[in-house]
Amino acid sequence: MSDYSKIVQAYAFCQKMARDHYENFPVASWLLPKALRKPVSVIYAFARTADDFADEGDATPEARLAQLADYERALLNAANNNPNEDPVFIALADVMNNDPLLLQPLQDLLIAFRADVTTKNYQTTEQLLQYCRYSANPVGRLILQLSGHDSTQNLLYSDAICSALQLINFLQDIDIDYQDKQRLYLPLDDMKKFSVSESDIAQGQNSPQLAQCVNHQIDRAHNMLMAGKPLGRALPGRLGLEIRLTLSGGLQVIKALRRRRNIFTQPLLRSHDWLIIASRAVFT
Repeated sequence: MSDYSKIVQAYAFCQKMARDHYENFPVASWLLPKALRKPVSVIYAFARTADDFADEGDATPEARLAQLADYERALLNAANNNPNEDPVFIALADVMNNDPLLLQPLQDLLIAFRADVTTKNYQTTEQLLQYCRYSANPVGRLILQLSGHDSTQNLLYSDAICSALQLINFLQDIDIDYQDKQRLYLPLDDMKKFSVSESDIAQGQNSPQLAQCVNHQIDRAHNMLMAGKPLGRALPGRLGLEIRLTLSGGLQVIKALRRRRNIFTQPLLRSHDWLIIASRAVFT
């Protein structure tokens, strides 16, 4: 098989993975400009596989970290245009050959996946946001680099949006993260401030104190989303609309978080919420 055929098949593999397993990848929809869809699918396939190393199955923490270390070595080889036979890395080598600056945010994602193995809670908001810097912000930065819109200001807007979306995701899944993964993404300092204990989370105590603590986190995520809002109009065409839809969706989920009565349930978007998301993205 020729190198060209291998690359074509590798891209097809990554695109199929993105279609089959797409979940919460912040910017990976049909609205993306056509030129970005293949490289974004490769980034998704890379991140999804690494995330599975950190989360799936019953491997020991040591085994997970070893897998991630091997994965990073394969990434570095791909960056040097020497990929292994994994289709993800064959495609990734082609993507990075066109833009070598993509390597750093891809390595940053691996820092976050290692943290998923080793860190179960965060003492301060600053520590939690540092995690978001590696777990969420690289995604927006990769999109901006691939599209050629990675100005300093755009990157700052993107970081605010991506970190906010990560915080929103944590607030939706408090019970799931704790019960299934033994992870707690409410800063321990804030929990102490609002007189909330870890045992309250473990026992599903839906108290007024917990509601106050969570609302404090919601306010932070809302402020960060609004700080990144100008990016939706700074970017042209379909990419700008994609960002505006993402922002609008995040704001509507925040409203759903505020109106839920039980912190341990996931917020539900109602039918008219989707109309609000679309109209806000188009007209604001």
